[in-house]
Amino acid sequence: MKKIYPTLLLSMSLVAGATAAEFKTTAKSVFLMDYDSGAEIVSKAADTLMPPSSMLKLMTLAVLFDRVKSGELSLDDKLPVGENADYQKPEWYPASKICLVAGQEITVRDAILGLIVLSGGDASVVVAEALAGNEVKFTEMMQKKAREIGMPESTFGNASGLPNPNNMMTSRELATLAYHLIADYPDLYPMFATKRFEFNDYKTDWCRDWGRTHTVNYNKLLFIMPGADGLKTGHTDNGGYGMVASATSGGRRLIGVINGFNGKGHDALAAEMKKLLTHGFTTTTTRVFYRPGDDVTTVPVWYGRADTVTATVDKTFAVTTGKDAGLRGVRVLARYDDPVPAPVHIGDKIGEIIAEQNGRVIARADLVAKNKVSKIQFFGRVWKNIMVMITGQ
Repeated sequence: MKKIYPTLLLSMSLVAGATAAEFKTTAKSVFLMDYDSGAEIVSKAADTLMPPSSMLKLMTLAVLFDRVKSGELSLDDKLPVGENADYQKPEWYPASKICLVAGQEITVRDAILGLIVLSGGDASVVVAEALAGNEVKFTEMMQKKAREIGMPESTFGNASGLPNPNNMMTSRELATLAYHLIADYPDLYPMFATKRFEFNDYKTDWCRDWGRTHTVNYNKLLFIMPGADGLKTGHTDNGGYGMVASATSGGRRLIGVINGFNGKGHDALAAEMKKLLTHGFTTTTTRVFYRPGDDVTTVPVWYGRADTVTATVDKTFAVTTGKDAGLRGVRVLARYDDPVPAPVHIGDKIGEIIAEQNGRVIARADLVAKNKVSKIQFFGRVWKNIMVMITGQ
């Protein structure tokens, strides 16, 4: 039988995350979310597919980060630069780049920093060809990765974000991608906060001259907002400016996305993103109740070698609320089958936890087993049945 048990009864003010004061912007699309709760704070055309320009490189990095995380690549490994990434190709003349020459090699570390700081489209081609053989096959890897992390709409036509009709992403899905990069690559994510990158392996005088004036991160938010630590900007003449950003304040993290902004340059873009993030921090607050590994409750087990199993959460359980809305009548409830049949393995879903306000669910997460409970053998189950018939328990 499914049973519901209160784990917390609150008298403070908790309000659903979308109750913050309206944020006004001229950007075509905007999305702001709380990292812990996942709550939507600001949304404007957030589910509209738009060209992402160089923000698309975040997916190129996600695919590369998987190889580094698995140990298949190290940051010191070297990747070959092919003809398609040579700076002398016409498409790279007006585009952002590291300034690479066919035949040279570049370390994985420099490729990552070149992508993050210099928005190096040439580096994205190097990564694509090294990991997939060619850029077309790499876009298939990007597409697969997108679907795996909960991005059902995004499509990819290249690894660089250069104009291509197949390069389409939504602001909401760009935020999902940012969340993935922050949560799943804690050892690599700090590279997004790099303010300056000086590449030290230029092969031509032209590139050396280029390199002298191209060292500073296009993400100007890093220079004007304390707590900002990523992620990526983008710009095309037709699509305007865009940014995926994240910042922390008071132990809380927000993720913001702006696309289709027609301000004057990256400084204006950074100012708009700072305004968006500041709006989120000042008009809302987040209460974290449980993190993975925390004990939430104990659940009875049927036919188990132990009578109960400890339940925890599979992801952070938090609620984002408007600061001025008041915190009344919110209940946090654990719902699960009583009892849960053995065997129970670590990580098995055994129920869910919800936050409810005035009869409306405002947050939920799975409850999972924190420990293993094996099933008792046949004669043990027979004895258990006999005791139930005798005692009713």
